[in-house]
Parts: sequence; C-alpha cells; structure tokens
Amino acid sequence: MVLRRLFYRWLLPAAFVLPLWLFVGWIVFSGGSGWALLWLFVAVPAVFVSQVLLSLLVRARGSVRESRAVSWRDAVGIGLWHLVIIALGLFDSRVFFPLLVLSVVGALVLFWSSLAQVWNEARGTVTVMHAADGTAYIPAPRERAQQRSQQRVDGDVIVVAESPRQE
Repeated sequence: MVLRRLFYRWLLPAAFVLPLWLFVGWIVFSGGSGWALLWLFVAVPAVFVSQVLLSLLVRARGSVRESRAVSWRDAVGIGLWHLVIIALGLFDSRVFFPLLVLSVVGALVLFWSSLAQVWNEARGTVTVMHAADGTAYIPAPRERAQQRSQQRVDGDVIVVAESPRQE
C-alpha cells in the first residue's frame, strides 16, 4: 500500500520532473547534437502532456481517490514507463530508438489501460430482472435493497415465542 500511495503522490510532480530530466540529460549526455535538440522540442511537451493526462485519468477513479493509492496495474505500468523515460534521458545512441519506441508504446498502453479502469469503475454493476411474462427490466434502487435482504434469509427460520413464566 505504501508503494501505491507513493505513486499516487508522484503522478503530478512527475509531469514536471521527467521533462526536466530529458532536458538536463540532453545537456549532460548528448553534447548538444542538433537532432537531439529537435527531438527534445517534441519529446518534452509530449511527455508533459501524456503524464498530465495519465495523472488525471488515474485520479479520476473513485477507488483511487478514496484510498489515495493507485492500483497495482497502474503502479507497475507507470513505474516501467518512467524507467524507460529516465533511460531515454541518458541519450545512449545504442538503445535510443528502441527506448523511444518503447516509451511511445508504453504511453499508449497506459492511456488505454487507465481508460479501461475508469470505464469499468464508472460503469458499476446492473441487475437485470425478468418479469413473469419474460420482460426484462432494471429494478429501482429500493427493490434491489429489498432483494438483498430477502436473499440473506433463504433458509428455514424458526421463531420461538417466549411465554411469561407462571409461578
């Protein structure tokens, strides 16, 4: 739970720290290459926008807001994606393009994963009942509560009435 809460707190600062890391990595490791600078002008805003969107999608879920912790699926996915972005900021020419492709694919996978989690959580569960003639309907909330209470008492119920003691 602690790790998931750390990821929850890290989501918004990461939108600023990771693009800054790419810029610092370009200064320290690339030596000022023109192509790297051109790539940097595209990558920094892309990382910023994608991180902000992912943060908002993750924080939009009620379970995340309630527990103030991301899901394990989010923690693993976002953690791996951030590691790829950090490795990308080292500007190692031997692995630069595979890491670039991996970071773009990772961002897309995380985006769709977050959307799916938001959708599943927002959708909730719906009970469809069937009338005697076969017509399907969704019961009103009161009806659902009554059904739940009736379902709990499916067995035999024995009621023993006490009689006053006669002395």
